[in-house]
Amino acid sequence: MTDHPDQAAHGSSQAPPAEWNGRATNRFQWLPALAGAGCVALGIELALDGAWTSGIAPLLMSVIGCLAAGLLILFGTLAFVHVAVRVDGDSLEVRCGHAGLPRRRILLSHVTGAEFVPRITPRHWGGWGYRWRPEQGTAVVVRRGEGMALRLGDGRTFTVTVDDAEEAVRFIGARLHLPAAGGRPRD
Repeated sequence: MTDHPDQAAHGSSQAPPAEWNGRATNRFQWLPALAGAGCVALGIELALDGAWTSGIAPLLMSVIGCLAAGLLILFGTLAFVHVAVRVDGDSLEVRCGHAGLPRRRILLSHVTGAEFVPRITPRHWGGWGYRWRPEQGTAVVVRRGEGMALRLGDGRTFTVTVDDAEEAVRFIGARLHLPAAGGRPRD
């Protein structure tokens, strides 16, 4: 159970939290990562075996192709295995994957509104990952489910899938002194 200091009894010594942290994980992304690791292993095996009778050029092309494809798949999928969101008094920061890249930092002074989105699917954004669609804005989508959408001062929208997004929207709304935002369904 989570304590909500805003709802604590009058005279309580509990201070509101200074920051909010959330996370979303997609274990399915490990499957393509394993395929990428397999391509890298195949490239290494081809390089070490070296029993090609047709010459060095086909061997080099095969090794380089397997290594390049494997590394692209491996790092491209591991970057979006999970997302971590941190909101403090000044900004919202989104970090993807184990390396924290790509990273996006949005100053709360640039946010004009925050909305809970009960259902975000990769299909609506064209897949998993860091996405941009002209009619929808920018998003970090690592799994299907709840998330939040931020309206920015320049008219753009930033959406992120994160667990307990409703609490994040309340936290941001309190920092921006916005009225409590309702959960308008977005499909």
